Amino acid sequence: MAKRKIKKPQERFFARNWRRFKTGLRWVLLFCFVVPLLSVTLYGFVNPPMTHTIFVEIQRLGDVDWEWIDVDDVAPEVLRAVVAAEDSGFCNHWGFDMDAIRAALDDGASRGASSLTQQTVKNVFLWQGRSWTRKSIEALLTPLVEALWSKRRILEVYLNVAEFGEGVFGIDAAAHRYFETEPSNLTAAQAARLAVVLPNPKERNPARLPTWLGKHAARVADGAATIKADGRSSCFEG
Repeated sequence: MAKRKIKKPQERFFARNWRRFKTGLRWVLLFCFVVPLLSVTLYGFVNPPMTHTIFVEIQRLGDVDWEWIDVDDVAPEVLRAVVAAEDSGFCNHWGFDMDAIRAALDDGASRGASSLTQQTVKNVFLWQGRSWTRKSIEALLTPLVEALWSKRRILEVYLNVAEFGEGVFGIDAAAHRYFETEPSNLTAAQAARLAVVLPNPKERNPARLPTWLGKHAARVADGAATIKADGRSSCFEG
């Protein structure tokens, strides 16, 4: 009968820790790949129940104005204005606007270059603030969202979780708060005024824009008309 091999203490130590390492690695892979994949897939057709930013603002303010609305109930002028203001190449890229990124680098990174898809990923799955950790996760999730969601779905989610003012989240709350109307009734001018507050929603009021920002809103309205005319809105038009 063959003798059973007796492991030395060092061998037992490494064998035990190797098993622990493999178990830990499985959990890391599950957290880093499987969970995000399932979350992105789920939110492709199920509306996110909450975002980190909205939760933080509820804790700070006590409550927020937020109501989800179907993209079909939003005036198409709003979609075009937001794209014109934030990401005019939205229909032509896969999540990263390389022209905007190069322009930002040439400008010394003094302006943002995040696409609407990147902003949606940040707003839905991550947190505000600048950090390499957040940007790295954002860079991993952005192509996944582009692959699994339609462009129209990306805009729908973005418009429903974007901040339009202190405690005002989503296009439904913004339309009622600032213009006392339904999102479906927003005009091209009103849509443009809402779009220009997105970069700094806590400091800007679309109903009372300073002169320089009002002029910018007029340019955004012109840009929205242009992307409709030249077909750059085709990927998200219903």
